[in-house]
Amino acid sequence: MIPSSCTVPIAPHENSDFSDGRRLFLPRVVPAAPRLDRGRPTPHPGGVSQFHFDPATYMDLMRREVPAYLRLQEEVARATEGVEAASVLDLGTGTGETLAAVLARHPGAAATGVDESAAMLDAAQTRLAGLGVDLLVADIGDPLPPGPFDLVVSALAVHHLDGPGKAALFGGIAGVLRPGGRFVLGDVVNPEDRRDVVTPLSEDYDRPSTTADQLVWLAESGFDVAVTWAERDLVVLRADRTSTATR
Repeated sequence: MIPSSCTVPIAPHENSDFSDGRRLFLPRVVPAAPRLDRGRPTPHPGGVSQFHFDPATYMDLMRREVPAYLRLQEEVARATEGVEAASVLDLGTGTGETLAAVLARHPGAAATGVDESAAMLDAAQTRLAGLGVDLLVADIGDPLPPGPFDLVVSALAVHHLDGPGKAALFGGIAGVLRPGGRFVLGDVVNPEDRRDVVTPLSEDYDRPSTTADQLVWLAESGFDVAVTWAERDLVVLRADRTSTATR
């Protein structure tokens, strides 16, 4: 259920699916316009994608099924250090674990969290209460909030996109980051050694790519990229936007 605070009228932002006055009413969950069914297959009960829509069991399942989940969250937050972030965008917010950890390192930053599940954002609203966070119901493949942002983060969400979808998203992120801003990606990947495949995924729903491919797509979008942490099939990438980034 979407909180009653979502009924507050908001003036639309020009050429955007999002509002430009959204920080006047915080926190809240803003429903996106209805979208056509994209025909996603039903997630297999053994895959990571099952966790996305059940806030009541999300954290317990993630800790049990995803190796190094807590370490991944810590490393994503650590990779944001060194950036003076007054504005943060989190893609695939879920219950707000990543954004809470990031904002602990950037106190006072205004933040926007995006997730396709209103139920997950209801949980995030409680988790992030008092932190100046605006929560928006939207898919990460939809047009991004316009920014500009100093910092964009995403944990365990981008692997749901196929290769072209990831490349397009990285270009979109470059377009909403200020020059010198940073994107931090923590996600499951296709490892070079198949023995490192340990995170359960859903076939035809989860679409992890290799680390090497994502480094190329980020570089092509105008980022200076580095791997800051990797363990088995989990990785954290730090991407700093250059002045020539795609817009």
